[in-house]
Amino acid sequence: MTVISPRSPIPRRYLALVFPWLPIERLRATRAHLFVGRGDAPLAFTQTAGNAVRIAAVDLAAAQLGLVPGLTLADARARVPQLDVFASDPHADLDWLERLADGCARYTPTVALAPPDGLILDIAGCVHEFEGERPLAADVEARMARRGIAARHAFGDTPAIAHALARFAGAPAPDERRAIRRLPVAALGLDDEASVALTRAGLKTVGDVMDRPLAGIAARFGAGAVTAIRRLSGEAKTPVVARRNIAPIAAERRFAEPIAHSDVALAVLAELAGEAIETLERRHEGGRRWEVRLFRTDGAVQSLRVETGQPTRDVALLMRLFRERIDSLADPLDPGFGYDLIRLDIALAERLDATQLKLEGGQSQTAEMAALVDQLSTRLGRSRIRRFAPRDRHIPEQAELMLPATAAPAVESWPTPEPGEPPLRPIHLFDPPQRIESMMAEVPDGPPRRFRWRRTVHEVARAEGPERIAGEWWRRHDAPIPTRDYFRVEDQRGRRFWIFRHGLYSETETPAWYLHGLFA
Repeated sequence: MTVISPRSPIPRRYLALVFPWLPIERLRATRAHLFVGRGDAPLAFTQTAGNAVRIAAVDLAAAQLGLVPGLTLADARARVPQLDVFASDPHADLDWLERLADGCARYTPTVALAPPDGLILDIAGCVHEFEGERPLAADVEARMARRGIAARHAFGDTPAIAHALARFAGAPAPDERRAIRRLPVAALGLDDEASVALTRAGLKTVGDVMDRPLAGIAARFGAGAVTAIRRLSGEAKTPVVARRNIAPIAAERRFAEPIAHSDVALAVLAELAGEAIETLERRHEGGRRWEVRLFRTDGAVQSLRVETGQPTRDVALLMRLFRERIDSLADPLDPGFGYDLIRLDIALAERLDATQLKLEGGQSQTAEMAALVDQLSTRLGRSRIRRFAPRDRHIPEQAELMLPATAAPAVESWPTPEPGEPPLRPIHLFDPPQRIESMMAEVPDGPPRRFRWRRTVHEVARAEGPERIAGEWWRRHDAPIPTRDYFRVEDQRGRRFWIFRHGLYSETETPAWYLHGLFA
C-alpha cells in the first residue's frame, strides 16, 4: 500500500478513448432516418483532396471488405460496387466528439479532445470510486455500447502513451512500456513521409527507433521525431488542454437508482446549492456564475447556467433563477430514463462581506434591483439586458461600452457637470454621427446660426462652444485625424442639439458638419 503525503503530488494516470467508427456512429445517432430500409450495405465518407475524391472514413462492413481511408472513390467502387457514400463532415464529427466528452465529464473534470476521434481523461484521484482502473474502463465502454458507440481504451502514465496504446494496440497491455515498444512507427504521430522513411530504413516499430541514437534520428528525421520518442518513453511531458476549467467549488450527487422527475432534480439541486454555500461562507465569498450539469443514464448531458450581477449566497434566489432558466428553454428538460448524476459548479466566486442596511433602505433597494436584473437576464438571455459602462477614451462615441447587466461593475466613474450646469453630453448619441446637409455661420470658426438636418431647417437661438476634441495622435497611421469642434445649440423651438465641425480650416479647406446627439 502506497501512502501519499499531502505535500506530495498525486501520480498522474490517463485513460485514452478512441472511437474507430465515429463518423458512421454520429450519422446513425443524429440522422437515423437515412438508414430506414437501407440494409447492411458498406458505407464510406468521402472528401475532395486535390483533383481526386478520396475515402476519408469507412464503417466496419467496408473495412472488412478491404477499404481503407486514402483510396480514391473510383478504386473503392471498383472493389465494392454496392458501396454507399456520404460526404465527410469534419465539423459535425468534432461536435459529436465534444458531446462524447461532455458525457465523460461524469468520471473526471479534466477531459481533453484528441481529434479526430479520441479523448484523453485525467483519472488521477477518481479511480477509487470504481475500485480500480479496469472497472472504470468497463463502465465507460458499457455506457458507450448502450448508445451504439464502439470504443477502444488504454491507460498510461502520460497522455501520449495512453493515446498511442488505445489507437494502435490490439488490447489493453499489462506492461505498458513493452507494449509501446511493439507499436508500429505510425504511433509516433509523424507525417506520412517521415513514417515511410523510417520504415524504409528498417525501423518498423517504436522500439527500433528508441534503440537508435537520438542525435542520428534528429539529423535525419528532424527534432519532431525526437520529441515524439521522448513523449512515448515518458521522458517528456505531453500538455493536456482540458475543455473546461476546473471549478474552484463544486458539489455533486450520484444516485444508485436514476431519478426521472425534474422536480426531484430541482430538490437535489437546492441541497447541492446549500452544500456549496457552506463552503462559500467559510471562504467569505459569494457565487456569481453557477452551472449545473444533469447526466442522464444514456450518456446525454444537459447543462443549465445562471449568472448574478452581485455575489450571492441565497439558495432561494438561485432556485428562482434556475426555474426561470428552465422555463425559458426552447427544448424542455427531458430526463429520459433518468439522471444518475447531478453536478453543481461555481465557476466564479467573489468576496462577499456583510453589509449595513441604510435607514432609508438604500441597500435593500439596490438588492431588489440586482435581483430584478438577474431574473430578466436569466429569462430573456444574458446579452438582452445590458448597461452602459464608462471607458477611458475621450472620443465621445468610444467613451462607453454596452455590457451585459450581470457583468462585473465598472471601476471608472461617469463624468458629471458642475452643480447647476447643463449636462456635458447628450442622452441620445448617434453612432455614427449624422451628416448635416447645410450649415451657415457668421464667421468661419464661429458657432452655427442655421443648419439643415433631415430636410428641416433649424434656426439657432443659443449656442455654446466650441469644445475642442483632437484626434488620438497615438492611433494615427498615415493620415492625421481631424480635430472636432463641438457646440451645444438650441433652436428657436427649444430643441437642443450637439453638433461638431469635423476639421479645422487649417486642416482642411471645407470642414464637414455632423449632428452627434440630442439633449432631452
